[in-house]
Amino acid sequence: MESRLLPSEDIVARVIEGEIVIVPLAAGIGDMQDELYTLNETGRAIWDRLDGQRTLREIAAGLAQEFEAPAEEIEKDVEGFATELLNRKILVTAPAA
Repeated sequence: MESRLLPSEDIVARVIEGEIVIVPLAAGIGDMQDELYTLNETGRAIWDRLDGQRTLREIAAGLAQEFEAPAEEIEKDVEGFATELLNRKILVTAPAA
């Protein structure tokens, strides 16, 4: 939860009809079955905050406050989302400042 993440340079993300669509640009991004990724409202709320400056914990705390939801639940969602996209190489760890 102390990681600072940001989108990989090997993807393009665009908002289309209110959804974020992620397109891998390089081999090895994502998996063989999926060529495009779309994010639901929760995923978009997290994605919009992944700037490499804030930790996952800070992102979760802000979302918990914004949506008036239990912090523990939001932390699990943020961590699961980040882990999945890290494994697919859609997100990368931000360089140390």
